[in-house]
Amino acid sequence: MSPCPFVSLFLIFFLTSLHAASADGGNTNIIHETCKKCAQADPNVSYKFCVASLESNPNSLSADLHGLGLISIKLLRHNMTHTRSYTKKLLKSKKMDPFIKACLQDCLELYSDAVPTLKEVIRSYKAEKYEDANINLSSAMEASTTCEDGFSEKGVVSPLTERNEDASQLSALALSIVTMLSRSSH
Repeated sequence: MSPCPFVSLFLIFFLTSLHAASADGGNTNIIHETCKKCAQADPNVSYKFCVASLESNPNSLSADLHGLGLISIKLLRHNMTHTRSYTKKLLKSKKMDPFIKACLQDCLELYSDAVPTLKEVIRSYKAEKYEDANINLSSAMEASTTCEDGFSEKGVVSPLTERNEDASQLSALALSIVTMLSRSSH
């Protein structure tokens, strides 16, 4: 039997692998490695959620660790901005339990405070002031947790649970990456 079919098969496999690596910049590895480290370091970070979140941004395919951190912070800001808008929409409902309305008003205030804080996080992060970014991220992270806790105090189901959980995981992810970077810069 001639070695040609094996060489052809190898060549096809090699070219396919090369194309796949060049199509994503060979960078899905750093995403998976980063998510693995984040999930191991923080039980609030789900590996699958991390990968899906980071890969949802096309810029992640060419990002280094610093770039992935910025992407995670921007994803968090996007989530919190949309949660704030969604909360405003819910508050426009005429028929609402007064307790739920009060909780939603608290959540609106929490998210309204968190969004500008995240803009400050981005400024600190870009300036590589990771300690400042970490402090402000921790502060912003409290919005989702405190919001959710307000509903659970009375045993009421929060209409923001999924959004709060996403914000919490995105916060934990961003904090994890900032922590990795701050350790490597010392």
